[in-house]
Amino acid sequence: MKHSILIVDDELGIRQSLTNILEDEGYEVEAATSGEECLEALARKRFAIVLLDIWLPGMDGLQTLEKIQVLEEPPTVIMISGHGTIETAVRATKLGAFDFIEKPLSIEKTLLTLQHAVEQLNLAAQNRQLQEELHGQYRILGESVPMKALRQQIALAAPTTGRVLIYGESGVGKELVAHALHQSGSRAEQPFIELNCAAIPEELIESELFGHLKGSFTGAVKDKTGKFEQANGGTLFLDEIGDMSLRTQSKVLRVIEEQRFTPVGSSNNLVVDVRIIAATNKNLQEEIQKGNFREDLFYRLNVIPFYVPALREHAEDIPILANHYLAAFARSYGRKSKHFSESAMECLIRYRWPGNVRELRNLVERLVIMVPGSRIERRHLPPAIFHDHEKTAASESALQSVRGFSTLHEARAAYERDYILRKLEENRGNVSRTAEVLGLERSHLYRKMKSLGIASGE
Repeated sequence: MKHSILIVDDELGIRQSLTNILEDEGYEVEAATSGEECLEALARKRFAIVLLDIWLPGMDGLQTLEKIQVLEEPPTVIMISGHGTIETAVRATKLGAFDFIEKPLSIEKTLLTLQHAVEQLNLAAQNRQLQEELHGQYRILGESVPMKALRQQIALAAPTTGRVLIYGESGVGKELVAHALHQSGSRAEQPFIELNCAAIPEELIESELFGHLKGSFTGAVKDKTGKFEQANGGTLFLDEIGDMSLRTQSKVLRVIEEQRFTPVGSSNNLVVDVRIIAATNKNLQEEIQKGNFREDLFYRLNVIPFYVPALREHAEDIPILANHYLAAFARSYGRKSKHFSESAMECLIRYRWPGNVRELRNLVERLVIMVPGSRIERRHLPPAIFHDHEKTAASESALQSVRGFSTLHEARAAYERDYILRKLEENRGNVSRTAEVLGLERSHLYRKMKSLGIASGE
């Protein structure tokens, strides 16, 4: 990638020699003779680096540097001077200059300074890209009403420290919502720590949450930092909170109330500042009635309730999600881009998705790996999705038929006609083979077709 450089110096010889040297090094170079010309050039075009002389007619280099630094995207500025002093260099650095080089300019020193500036620019660009990818990873996709409402809720709740309880079936993306809340809030630069309460054995969950000291129980061979301490200043995401034992619930409740806890085997309290986001696929109010969940903890967690809809509740978003995963996995596996045929996409939209978005994501990943061509057809889909589509289409067709006919005789005739046409299509119009499949004499089938208004070529 070529980086563009603006040279600002009132000496023609320096402008020309620097331009020739830097162009030979592969840079794009322009020049200006004053601070005013420099600002005009920056208003017209974006430069990566400015080589700025301190001693300029009119507006000097330091004044120009001050005005550069208030631009929306200021370039990297390297100051140059034939009368440099330590005080001038310090002031330039405080104003935001990247470095300071003295005249007469050494080619090696100048090129090395530019190389360091370019390396810093590249690192900053990589960091921005990583940040964009991180934020993109936790984007809530979909243009349906439920997903737009969910994004709006996240925008309202994220800047606060209010505790959030996320409801939804398994696989709908509750963890994604938790990440989005954290990334969009004031704690985005702080840790995001998660714990799946259903995946940790009862005897270990307190150690996971609060940490322990070496020797506090059998197997504690060294000190362990708990999730609450790891999340200090940030967010702790407690997934499947409905599977947490009553004993652990009481301790979590105390931490929420006091913002302090004691590691296992310790006598010292640790103070923490943690925002808690919890999630569950259970009805916690029913769990309270059964005696499986503490009511006081429920009301502590349920300050801001979120509901993440099942995929079948916003099926219009399936094309967006499927194509997003298709592109993402193609990039991840270094495969050529693929696309779904209309019939394949129709199957995806009609399928009920008991595993929700997670099931869709896993399916698309498998298709990217296993389908050799660029087009994903209906035949590439798993039988469950294909058959579910057929059953749904058949039931809708039958429902439309029922609505369209006033007598049983008319409805039965319409069904028979559709059924025979489908079997003829399956047998490529071969009447003899179709009659055999239907268990009819060929002459009987001909008569039936005639009575139902099916032409022999149809």
